[in-house]
Amino acid sequence: MTEKGLLIVMSGPSGAGKSTVIGKLMKIRSDIRFSVSATTRDPRPGEEDGVNYFFRTREEFLRMIGEDAFLEHAEYVGNFYGTPARPVDERLAEGWHVLLDIEVQGAAQVLQKRPDAVSVFLAPPSLEELERRLRGRGTDTEEKIAGRLETARRECALANNYTYIVVNDDADKAARELDAIITAESCRSGRKLESMAKGDLLS
Repeated sequence: MTEKGLLIVMSGPSGAGKSTVIGKLMKIRSDIRFSVSATTRDPRPGEEDGVNYFFRTREEFLRMIGEDAFLEHAEYVGNFYGTPARPVDERLAEGWHVLLDIEVQGAAQVLQKRPDAVSVFLAPPSLEELERRLRGRGTDTEEKIAGRLETARRECALANNYTYIVVNDDADKAARELDAIITAESCRSGRKLESMAKGDLLS
């Protein structure tokens, strides 16, 4: 008997270190799968359909929106992006925990459709540290850095909409905290009682 996996929704501002923390988390746990998004943009060199993204035409994407096939979707710079529900549900039914790294507006859409999802906001230790990290990338103009910091302020103001907040002052520690959250959520009585009932332990 396979126990259904957890849907984990994670958000955080650009520069908070989500990719680094998720990478470390997936080295700690072997029971997590990363959600693959769908998009209408063209594949970049080396990208594979179903691995990096599900590449769909605009017509296909609009049809999927009409069929309510997405947990969330949005349009950015002329292209659609979204999280198809079916692959997520298939992995959950197989017992995998599925992780969505998603911005706050998309997270709100997912949580509205799946209120049982586990929501985590990954926050930087301070805006000063966030600015240091953004500058350390060496890829953004002053204008873009200022824009990212302003967006980060707005996103951090919404952190109270999440069940958990993890402050990434150390990526290894943040990954361990995420691991502990997943373990604790897996042991919630509601989930375990459902599993026990299926195993005839409560009859």
